[in-house]
Amino acid sequence: MSAASTRRVPVTIITGFLGAGKTTLLRHILQKAQGHRIAVVVNEFGSLGIDGDILRGCGIEGCRDDDIVELTNGCLCCTVADDFLPTMEALLDRADPPEHVVIETSGLALPKPLLKAFGWPTVRGRMTVDGVVTVLDAPAVASGRFADDPEAVAKQREADPSLDHDNPLAEVFEDQLNAADLIVLNKTDLLDAAALDAVEKQIQKLVPRPVQILRASEGKVDPAVLLGVGAGAEADLDSRPSHHDAEDGDHEHDDFESFVATVPEQNSVEEFLTILQDVARKYDVLRMKGFAAVAGKPMRLAVQGVGVRFRHEFDRPLQAGEDRTGRIVVIGQKGLKEAAIKSELAKTA
Repeated sequence: MSAASTRRVPVTIITGFLGAGKTTLLRHILQKAQGHRIAVVVNEFGSLGIDGDILRGCGIEGCRDDDIVELTNGCLCCTVADDFLPTMEALLDRADPPEHVVIETSGLALPKPLLKAFGWPTVRGRMTVDGVVTVLDAPAVASGRFADDPEAVAKQREADPSLDHDNPLAEVFEDQLNAADLIVLNKTDLLDAAALDAVEKQIQKLVPRPVQILRASEGKVDPAVLLGVGAGAEADLDSRPSHHDAEDGDHEHDDFESFVATVPEQNSVEEFLTILQDVARKYDVLRMKGFAAVAGKPMRLAVQGVGVRFRHEFDRPLQAGEDRTGRIVVIGQKGLKEAAIKSELAKTA
């Protein structure tokens, strides 16, 4: 058997909270692939595979639909036995197996159960986790939206043992940091130098070991830096602590929920964005992303939002006779007022 046939395929896991810019980073990697066979596994929380659609429409030469495997029925860490391992095995068994696999996890996924999956007998001799890249939304971290002060929580617990201290957002955020081999501080163009320095210091206090922090805008990081880390992360689990280490490997996402809202054709991009922002603010929505048609515009409008901050672009032409009803994925903590949100998004702007 040749050395090439026994070589383990490296896998890069891109994790990070909702809206941090994981798909943008992934698209940049694909654009700079320079002929390398990179298989992409996109995992979505929610029933609508928005990110895979974005990648399929990216127009990157050599980016074939069958190189993008979407798992839309739950986070990778929750569906390892049913979907993840067969997906990895199918990629490895292809006539032209990938030279590198990049997995974009759901923004609500805990990375460590995924790392543990690479120890399973069917893949451990054929794949290795080259590195875990955690993408952070710099302005969100600066605002404190996705991080908590562990010492303050401990003091509250001591003062009031009956207080419910559960904060799933903080746990997800910290677990993603703890698993990282590289941290990409994204959207740095939205903060000044002093704020960026403060965010980096905050992150360095949270991570359990020295990890390089890369500053980026629009996810533009040289793939040569992201790929080829050589961490062998699946064999280095003890240095990557998780809030769920004491559990039996089970991780439920009952703290979060998502649904798809349909939206009619819009009259105005600006007024539609205002509606989205108002809904996000009123109902404390974490993330919204999807597509809509705008009257008089031949292109489809793609929107992505974290909190009340939204980005938009016209991403592809709408075909003649194509349904102009849009769809928006709404993600938040459990208790979202689905009916009210759908009603407000059904308005025409």
